[in-house]
Amino acid sequence: MSIARRPGGRTARTRTAVLAAVEAELLDHGVDGLTVDGVAERSGVHRATVYRRWHDVGGLLADALAAGREDDWQPADHGSLAADLVALNRDVVEHLAGERSLSRALIIASYRSPAAAAALREFLDDRYRRCEVVVARAVARGEAPADTDARRLLVAATAPLYHEILLLGGTVDDALAVRCATDAARAAATGVYT
Repeated sequence: MSIARRPGGRTARTRTAVLAAVEAELLDHGVDGLTVDGVAERSGVHRATVYRRWHDVGGLLADALAAGREDDWQPADHGSLAADLVALNRDVVEHLAGERSLSRALIIASYRSPAAAAALREFLDDRYRRCEVVVARAVARGEAPADTDARRLLVAATAPLYHEILLLGGTVDDALAVRCATDAARAAATGVYT
């Protein structure tokens, strides 16, 4: 016999408080200043509870990334493959750009822990899976061949933005987001991603 968990009970409140503290600590102190003790103090959750449930900073980061998969986000339909990819790229830029980008901080921090790195891969896999509908719509509209590899196309459209922001530490303007999206859409139309 299994016992049903109460959504929103004390465990959920504790997790919410701890994850909010992880985000705040990461933004205020960076990955090098993120500690279990700091998260416990900021969240108001006893440090023994934090250690017992999350074990270490890697566990905290992994859970913060896992929480990102719990939303109901889906890519909107903007009427064409190019427009859908532009919208996705603008979303990427919005979430990665800026001095206090939580998404960028989590991605950078994830490379410090195998558990967090695995959680980041799962988060990105989830996002790319959700975005496959963009390619399915393009195929249905005749904008791309039926055997288009959705993941390859989506990565081709978004990867230059991640590269510029995360690897080169540069800034990305809207023109780059649009250019990468439209280039990928044009390439998809010719069957490059089949």
